[in-house]
Amino acid sequence: MSYVFPPPPVVSVPVVGRAERFPVHRIYCVGRNYEEHAKEMGFTGREPPFFFLKPADTIVVADASQTAVIPYPSLTANLHHEIELVVAIGKGGRNIRAEDAGQHIFGYAVGLDMTRRDLQTEMKKQGRPWCIGKAYDQSAPIGPITPATDAGDIHNATIWVQVNGSDRQRSQVSKLIWNVAETIEHLSTAWELQPGDLIYTGTPEGVAAVVRGDTMTGGVEGLTGISVQVA
Repeated sequence: MSYVFPPPPVVSVPVVGRAERFPVHRIYCVGRNYEEHAKEMGFTGREPPFFFLKPADTIVVADASQTAVIPYPSLTANLHHEIELVVAIGKGGRNIRAEDAGQHIFGYAVGLDMTRRDLQTEMKKQGRPWCIGKAYDQSAPIGPITPATDAGDIHNATIWVQVNGSDRQRSQVSKLIWNVAETIEHLSTAWELQPGDLIYTGTPEGVAAVVRGDTMTGGVEGLTGISVQVA
């Protein structure tokens, strides 16, 4: 088969303890999935889950042993960090029941949903899609994926991010409004999940701005952490 120009390389993420890499299909993100974060964004309660997507090529691979560098993005003066547990899907499916969700999980990783908050807020005010605030280039840093069998008690793990060594976000995965299994159940009713899908499961309270020169180090207990600097 020939193409009018060379196709881009497959986006992939390293897997802890393996030579094989995890090829990325889609990136799904869950909005406002920790109660305290929902409150700081002006909302309360256990609202039905909602989702947005990022292109696969927004991925930036980072880990705690080597700081990844991302540029401060254009058009914004209010760039926010959002630390998240990322679920890597290894077996696809539609209408997956929560009790069966574990069979579809390949592993877990630490991710950052970087957000041009001012652009997102303006689009919300105008009732327009806010992809420009969320789905821009290099907006999805992620660490290596740990296979589910090696991830420990991920559902009760501590999740955190520090900026220049000071805590910004710190919570527990157990505080997710919709847990991982419930999220997969809801998500798979709207899309047929595929091997290679990543789910950014939501961020706890404490989101805030970063500026050029700031370094974010984040983690989820039991997983390889990430380190990202804003250039």
